[in-house]
Amino acid sequence: MKKIATRDAYGQTLAQLGEENKDIVVLDADLAKSTKTIDFAKKHSDRFFDMGIAEQNLMGTAAGLAAAGKIPFASTFAMFATGRAFEQIRNTIAYPKLPVTVAATHAGISVGEDGASHQTVEDISIMRSIPNMTVVVPADAIETAAAVRWAAAHNGPVYLRLGRLAVPVIFEDHYEFTWGKAVTMQEGSDITIIATGLMVAQALEAAKALQEQGIGAEVLNLHTIKPIDAEAIVASVGKTGAVVTAEEHSIIGGLGSAVAEVLAEKYPAPLERVGLQDTFGESGTPAALLEKYGLTAKKIVEAAQKALVRKQ
Repeated sequence: MKKIATRDAYGQTLAQLGEENKDIVVLDADLAKSTKTIDFAKKHSDRFFDMGIAEQNLMGTAAGLAAAGKIPFASTFAMFATGRAFEQIRNTIAYPKLPVTVAATHAGISVGEDGASHQTVEDISIMRSIPNMTVVVPADAIETAAAVRWAAAHNGPVYLRLGRLAVPVIFEDHYEFTWGKAVTMQEGSDITIIATGLMVAQALEAAKALQEQGIGAEVLNLHTIKPIDAEAIVASVGKTGAVVTAEEHSIIGGLGSAVAEVLAEKYPAPLERVGLQDTFGESGTPAALLEKYGLTAKKIVEAAQKALVRKQ
């Protein structure tokens, strides 16, 4: 299966959008080659701003450009965007509800050898807690390209979570991104698997393994963590009666927590969460880290079996 990093799709789509809309501007924090905003910079140097290693200034400047009528994409590593520049995102972008897309790459433990200091596993939790902020986590390159185009037209703040690792392409070229709406990847009647980001591919693999055991798994791609598609979650769980969530993020505050909130309020059901279990990452190859921290199809299958026992 073809694999492409979501950051690569981001850079390529930005460069294309720059040709189509002269109001699009891109800002980076001395990481253009890594975030792939270099693709935009090469074609539209007059609308590209390297702010240096000054993430707070990056976000404040992006807010100012948005207030002046531009359409800014502000990029750096997810750790620095949501950690170092939190106050600026909150107060200068989200509070006035400005159309800035914070496109943060190198999210999660799949960053690999850079280690825990660069592996943010808290960013979804942080960003979804901010009023007015939309949080989007694409599953593959095609969904990323569609989400970037959507973000450029969206009248409000967006946190777009992207990765370093090349991941399987699971969508067709004609895929259309719909903000706030879950995508049913596969139907089933025994258990619901809700995944986001690179874990969607793992969820589909897990569903195949469960099918071999005679278990029908419904797989939802929840690309928009906020606003969450509560209607789709309740409809699926109402049919299956049990849920597993899967994310490359801490189970505290991320997708698992968001789904748990929906279930607690609208449709209580057995829930198992696959993700980082309140721990930091470490240095290692992406494959070794995903295996060690249980971000695999095998762990999703095990979680599904636990949820099914609780369902009985």
